[in-house]
Amino acid sequence: MRRKLVAGNWKMHGSLAENEALLSGVLAGIGEVKVGVAVCVPFPYLAQAQARLAGSKIAWGAQNLSQHAKGAFTGEVSAAMLKDFGCAYVIVGHSERRALFGESDAVVAEKFAAAQAAGLTPILCVGETLEEREGGITEQVVGRQLDAVIAKCGVSALAKAVLAYEPVWAIGTGKTATPEQAQAVHAFIRARVRGLDAGVAKGLIIQYGGSMKPGNASELLSQPDIDGGLIGGAALNAEEFLAICRAG
Repeated sequence: MRRKLVAGNWKMHGSLAENEALLSGVLAGIGEVKVGVAVCVPFPYLAQAQARLAGSKIAWGAQNLSQHAKGAFTGEVSAAMLKDFGCAYVIVGHSERRALFGESDAVVAEKFAAAQAAGLTPILCVGETLEEREGGITEQVVGRQLDAVIAKCGVSALAKAVLAYEPVWAIGTGKTATPEQAQAVHAFIRARVRGLDAGVAKGLIIQYGGSMKPGNASELLSQPDIDGGLIGGAALNAEEFLAICRAG
């Protein structure tokens, strides 16, 4: 039985004071939560997250990493640096990284490999734009993004990873894929992996990452192939984030 995982993606939000209040609120209410919980915070706040969350049931991670181990890459952050701050997870290939910063499928696969080489669990994001969905090529796009990682790292690497399906058209827009729409893509992802390794497919955690909120979390999380959520805006509010965690 797969254990659900709810991970907060703070994106470029936060301050020392805001983070303290948010983390304190989440810690205060986490006792009755049964799902796995993590927060992926901006790089400057990893030390704060480590200090505040060490010894708790909440894991922490980063939102990006360099594909390079070290070197003359000004402004970049390596997987080993993330490990220094106790990170368990790192988000790889988020749609914002792909769209705003030009990360190709090949670069995402390199980052995935770098994360695993350092002992981090990558949260690999895949998903289609509204234009791609309306064009009927959702499975083609998601399959291509997934295949790039499998081609570089092998299907067995997915046993030490988390996938997140994020319909790009439902991120920060207030729109959400219906539970049936989301489940259909999650089922497609699992079936594609099953065709290569049934054991890996059975254990693979596939999160939903498109505007999950307290009001829709239960219905989404009740779908057979939705194993948690990658939470954006709602992760910045302790009560909303906890409500989603409890829905699992």
